[in-house]
Amino acid sequence: MRCALGRSGVARNKREGDGATPAGAFPLRRVLYRPDREPPPQTALPIAALERGDGWCDAPDDAAYNRLVRLPHAASAEALWRADAVYDLIVVVGYNDAPVVAGRGSAIFLHLARPDFRPTEGCVALARADLLAVLADADADTRLVVAGA
Repeated sequence: MRCALGRSGVARNKREGDGATPAGAFPLRRVLYRPDREPPPQTALPIAALERGDGWCDAPDDAAYNRLVRLPHAASAEALWRADAVYDLIVVVGYNDAPVVAGRGSAIFLHLARPDFRPTEGCVALARADLLAVLADADADTRLVVAGA
């Protein structure tokens, strides 16, 4: 499947803000979707509807680093309810979450690609049909494999 990766390529030593997609094999934790734009996808993974005000903390010094938060949040956090469509369907990737290590990178998702497949900030992005196909086959044992670096 065609995909978009981070603007800095793939890195084995991912750092917050470096624009790289981390190399490795990572579990798929859960699916978040925009209920005003997407129906719940068919998948065996846990699913939750996004709400206005949902965000993802990207501040390494914050206790909620690399976790879902409500906006406004006291520290830096990325809005998940966006004007563009890339976060209409998000798969939370199990990267830097067990345990969370400050500065190792946050908000690594599998999400929808832009029409031109331009690079991401470190996520993996797929065409809508491809992401839906992945989700239809995904379960608790599924891993996202990012090779390189």
